[in-house]
Amino acid sequence: MIQIYNSLSRKKELFEPIEKGKVKIYLCGPTVYNYIHIGNARSAVSFDTIRRYFEYKGFEVNYVSNFTDVDDKIIEAARELEVEAPELAEKFIEAFFEDTEALSVKKADHHPRVMDNIPEIIEFIEELIKKSYAYEIDGDVYYRTRKFADYGKLSGITIDELKAGASERLDEQVAKKADPVDFTLWKKAKDHEISWNSPWGEGRPGWHIECSAMACKYLGETIDIHAGGQDLSFPHHENEIAQTEALTGKKFANYWMHNGFVTMADEKMSKSLGNFKLVKDLRKEYDPQVLRFFLATAHYRRPLSYSELAIQDAENNLRQIKTAFSNAYHRLNASHLSDKVKEDPKILDEWHEKVLDFEMAMDDDFQAQNGMTVVYEMIRILNRSLEKEEISGKVLEEMLDSLSEILSIFGLESLYVSEELLDEEINLLIQEREEARSRKDFNRADEIRDILKEKGIILEDTPQGIRWKRESNE
Repeated sequence: MIQIYNSLSRKKELFEPIEKGKVKIYLCGPTVYNYIHIGNARSAVSFDTIRRYFEYKGFEVNYVSNFTDVDDKIIEAARELEVEAPELAEKFIEAFFEDTEALSVKKADHHPRVMDNIPEIIEFIEELIKKSYAYEIDGDVYYRTRKFADYGKLSGITIDELKAGASERLDEQVAKKADPVDFTLWKKAKDHEISWNSPWGEGRPGWHIECSAMACKYLGETIDIHAGGQDLSFPHHENEIAQTEALTGKKFANYWMHNGFVTMADEKMSKSLGNFKLVKDLRKEYDPQVLRFFLATAHYRRPLSYSELAIQDAENNLRQIKTAFSNAYHRLNASHLSDKVKEDPKILDEWHEKVLDFEMAMDDDFQAQNGMTVVYEMIRILNRSLEKEEISGKVLEEMLDSLSEILSIFGLESLYVSEELLDEEINLLIQEREEARSRKDFNRADEIRDILKEKGIILEDTPQGIRWKRESNE
């Protein structure tokens, strides 16, 4: 049974879905005014991994992740580039999909956009006004924060702390409010800004109301899991709870999940600090599968430190996994294995025990790093079985199938490609062969030689070292 750390209760809780066998997840998506950096990508990858694990466990997942496509940052960026806000948003939505697809992030079942849901947002605000939770002043609409008795239950921030913070701001917007702690639901349009007609005049939604309206529209008034980066806990998620529960009178989300930051030199990665790495640039330097491995195999709640060394470690670990797959498939394809071997029951018992260990790790709040420790143990079992030639074809196929299914949870697919090897793959195999020979692991060196030979790669010893060429088909 799956245990989830609930940010609302600040403890792990047994996951009990609203509807048996089904999970409704809402992930706060990006504000699309720029390309995403590796820190932004962590949220998409972390919750894609969690979504995949739910599916692995047999759940039917309804997964919704929005785009904030109208916002102060978008309007400002569009003005600087001398384009319309919708055009800018569309450009970066396409860029987001390019980056996340490269990282093997599956598209959500729904990707709602704010601009497509303005009527629902206006209706939501109208209902809050009717319930006296909101009020209009000169074309702006505000939420009565004090009226919601449970305000602060997610973040732990009190009304008094909010008031102290508001007292430090003396801008015109604060002065207009009935109470300095109230937050904006609808913004009156400024000159030459994108806007929509509403009962309060031309304007556009505030940030927080957008997700409340879209989550309710696509998933219902109460959802299983609401997710996002830990920086969204306050004020965004706190305000979502206040306005949604005020409207519906029901609990908004049963479980709140927040992923940790990606850091550089112990600082949170952010565009404002200038310490960030864009995914589109990293994809030119590294295999996107390595980037996915780096992001997906750490525990989602822990800070994750980005460095070239960390990426190199991920690359090395992924190479070990790919090598094991290559060896195993080579054995399957290159020889006729027995249908039954004496050691089969022993190997399968050990293997099935490891599968259970993996699930136990992931059931404990999706402890990906512990799950990967088990995966490495499974790789060792696979390699040991291949070295001793004590495994049947049937058992080998079962092991590969189950290991492939487990690794697909982390977005790691196509770990073995039977087509022609790429130059980079050949060089990596030759390097590994040389390392095996230097440590006198001649069995492994011979295996790599056989793999290369099967692929038509001829090795030549020269005074400058090993050289290779492709065998001519003529």
